[in-house]
Amino acid sequence: MFQTFKEWFWLERFWLPPQVKWSDLEDHDGLVFVKPSHLYITIPCAFGLLIVRHFFEKFIATPLAKAFGIKEEIQKVIPNTILENFFKHSTRHPSQTDIYGLAKKCTLTERQVERWFRRRRNQDRPCRMKKFREACWRFAFYLMITIAGIAFLYDKPWVYDLWQVWNGYPRQALLPSQYWYYVLEMSFYWSLLFSLGSDVKRKDFLAHVIHHLAAISLMSFSWCANYIRSGTLVMIVHDVADIWLESAKMFSYAGWKQTCNTLFFIFSTIFLISRLIIFPFWILHCTLVVPMLYLEPFFSYIFLNLQLIVLQVLHLYWGYFILKMLKRCIFLKNIQDVRSDDEDEYEEDDDEEEEKADATKNKGRDCLKNGLGADRHLVPNGQHGR
Repeated sequence: MFQTFKEWFWLERFWLPPQVKWSDLEDHDGLVFVKPSHLYITIPCAFGLLIVRHFFEKFIATPLAKAFGIKEEIQKVIPNTILENFFKHSTRHPSQTDIYGLAKKCTLTERQVERWFRRRRNQDRPCRMKKFREACWRFAFYLMITIAGIAFLYDKPWVYDLWQVWNGYPRQALLPSQYWYYVLEMSFYWSLLFSLGSDVKRKDFLAHVIHHLAAISLMSFSWCANYIRSGTLVMIVHDVADIWLESAKMFSYAGWKQTCNTLFFIFSTIFLISRLIIFPFWILHCTLVVPMLYLEPFFSYIFLNLQLIVLQVLHLYWGYFILKMLKRCIFLKNIQDVRSDDEDEYEEDDDEEEEKADATKNKGRDCLKNGLGADRHLVPNGQHGR
C-alpha cells in the first residue's frame, strides 16, 4: 500500500510540466539536479544548529546580555502552602472574593495576597535574559544567512532579469550555493520547530507552529519541483527584514528604548517595501505571470502560486499589526509587540510601584511614631492628625 501511495504521490503530472519526465532530471555530464533525498540532511543539521545555539547563548548571548545590564535573577515568593495550593489547583488569577477569603486564612492583608499571586505568576514567566538570548540567536542567524544569501545570489543573472528564472526550466542544474542556502534555511526552521517547547511561550504560539511548518512545506515543495531560482529569491526577500526585528527586540529587552524604536522603524520600512511591494510586484509576478509565456499551466505551478498568495495574505496581516505598532510609537512614544506577552511587564512594574508606595507609607508611619512628619521635620504635640 505504501509503495502504491509513493508511486501516486510522485506522478510526473503533479510535479513537472507536460512532456517532462523524471528521467530528464537525472545527473549527467557533471551536472547535478535536485532530488528529494537531498533534504534528508536538514534534520541532522537542525539538531546540529540546536547544539550551536546552546553554546552561542551560553558563551556569546549571555555575556552580551550582562554587558547590557540584563540580570537573570527571578524574584522568589515567600513559601505559603495555602496560597500555593490555590495557585496550582484553582486559578492563577483569583477574584476579589477569593483574595478576601485567602487573606483571612493566611492572616495577611488583601494587598499582600495580591502581591504574592503577582510574584508567583512572574516567577513562572521567562526572564528578560532568556528572551534576550533567543532574540540574539535569531539575529545572529538571520544576519549570517542574509550575508550568505547576498554572496550566493549577487552574480546570478536571474536576480536582475526575472526571465532567466524560467529559462530552461525544469532542466536547470543545481549549484552548490543553492544547495547550501536551502539546507541552512530549512535546518534553521526545523530547529525552531524542535525548540518551540522550550522557547518563550507567546500569545501567537500556534501561529509560530503554522508559520514554521508552512515555511518548511514551501521550501520542500519548491525544491522537489525544481523551483530553486524563485525559491532563493523568496528567501532573501524574507530574511533581509528579520535582522532588524530581532535587533530591535534585543535592545528592547536591554531597556534601550530609543535605539529599539529606531531599529523598529528601519524594520518596518524594510518589511513594508520587501513584502508589500517587492514580493507581490516582483516575486509573484515572476512566478505567476512570466511562466505562462514559456509553459502551459500545470499542477505544481498552480500549487506553488497558491502557497505564495497565502503567504502574501499573511504579509498583509502582519503589516496591519506593524502599522498599528508604528501608530502607537508615533502617538504614544511607546512600542509594544501586540502579538506578545506585554502584560508581563505591567505586572512587574506594578509590583515595584506598590513596593515603593508601601515603603513610603511605612517610612511616614515610623516618622510619625517618633514625632516627625513625613518630611522628617518635627511635628508639634497634638498636631499628628491635622
